[in-house]
Amino acid sequence: MAPSVDVQQMIVPKLPGETLLQTAKVPKEVFSNMEASFTSQTYGDWRDDLINDGFAVVKGALTKEKAKVYQNEAFDWITSFGTELDIKNPETWINKNIPVQSKINTFTGYRVPHEKFMWDIRQEDGVINPFAKIYGTDKLLVSFDSLNISFPGRKDKPTRGKWQHVDQSPLKDGLQCVQGVLALSNHGPEDGGLVVYRGSHKLFREFFDTQIDKSTWDPVDRYIFTDEQLQWFIDRGCEEIKTCCEPGDLILWDSRTIHWGMEPKQTSSEIRTVVYASYSPYFFATDETLDEKKKCFETWSATTHWPHDNIIRRPPHTLLEDGTRDPRDRDEPRVKPILTEKLLKLAGVVPY
Repeated sequence: MAPSVDVQQMIVPKLPGETLLQTAKVPKEVFSNMEASFTSQTYGDWRDDLINDGFAVVKGALTKEKAKVYQNEAFDWITSFGTELDIKNPETWINKNIPVQSKINTFTGYRVPHEKFMWDIRQEDGVINPFAKIYGTDKLLVSFDSLNISFPGRKDKPTRGKWQHVDQSPLKDGLQCVQGVLALSNHGPEDGGLVVYRGSHKLFREFFDTQIDKSTWDPVDRYIFTDEQLQWFIDRGCEEIKTCCEPGDLILWDSRTIHWGMEPKQTSSEIRTVVYASYSPYFFATDETLDEKKKCFETWSATTHWPHDNIIRRPPHTLLEDGTRDPRDRDEPRVKPILTEKLLKLAGVVPY
């Protein structure tokens, strides 16, 4: 079982039918000891980039060939809804042909986080091992995160602008979550992808301590910066970097690092395809969060980027813009995953 600790829970309503379980009190030494162990060394590889810059690209987590197989499975999923969507025909890349997705092009509905290909990716050793190296353990939990398929040059909607943010509450100290995104497509300068502000994670605590009234600090693990606030970081040397990578590469970043997801530019010919997957040690979670995580798994629900906390049980149904349930909605994955022991442990359903 997970360690027994003094836990104060907060249920924060987000969207209709959606609740958020957060652990307000977790022993700080659990995180500070891990961070000290990880950051006190020099590795001579991508880990140094993660420590110093707040992000890193792990080359070749999967082979390009395997990444292509997974991309094709993602394309099979998005074209399985009986619409006229044709991956090879840009004229069909319009809203009525695409399943409901968020404003940032992610899919969390239709039980897609639990599709077999999503779980196959999460169980890939090449995806898991970098997180095991960060935390010094292979006893990990994984997020039930989303799929992103972004079509370039869409004619029915403008390209989304910047939305620089962090995914960690100022009420949490230090390194508590490393996020990950596995690239299934090429990510060149024009092709969309993760944009980060190098080194901003190191200024996270100073910014909130000196620039934001503590009485306004929100327990929700999301903070979006104004242009003026962003300039504070830029003035201190935080350069905006568009990450570039190849299919099969894994991008990691500290949740305190300012970042945003860029859509493919009009000049791009790449359909940006990524799977978000974040891992953290099993012992980071409490019994309460493990129980909530299990309930999410049993209902095929999505969560946030956080594997061990900030557990959102998403709305049970996929809704259209008018608030009615999408008739294409699903109560279970199109192709269910094989429930291996490895999967169930990563899901937090069975203990290590």
